[in-house]
Amino acid sequence: MSFRTTAEVVHRFNRAFIDHDSSSLADLIADDCVMEAKGPAPDGTRYEGRAECLEFCRALAEDRRGRFDPEAVVITGERATVRWRYRFGDGPADSVRGVNLVLVRDGLIVESLGYGKTTSDAAHPGAGIRGEPRKH
Repeated sequence: MSFRTTAEVVHRFNRAFIDHDSSSLADLIADDCVMEAKGPAPDGTRYEGRAECLEFCRALAEDRRGRFDPEAVVITGERATVRWRYRFGDGPADSVRGVNLVLVRDGLIVESLGYGKTTSDAAHPGAGIRGEPRKH
């Protein structure tokens, strides 16, 4: 595997959610990866290991009921801060904003911790992105 920069990895990771295409995720997640969803409060759901993290990310990326929009990405060495908005409707209030703190080592994501701006953990159509997958 050729070495990928943090910026390349984070860009490909974000594209999976923007495009609702999970096919690239397996090449981006490390065996010892840890992810924390933005919900439920106060700590969010924790996923450990490649299989759990990959399953979590695939479900989110393939969910076409909303739209993930990265607003800003800041790269500092192996770390990235991704500020995002998840839209689950067309109105101005039909979205939630959040941030993911990402750590990349040797071209793979080893940690992604999600945090969101919400007034409660009440289920809304956008509860799934980079947080707890929606229950049907």
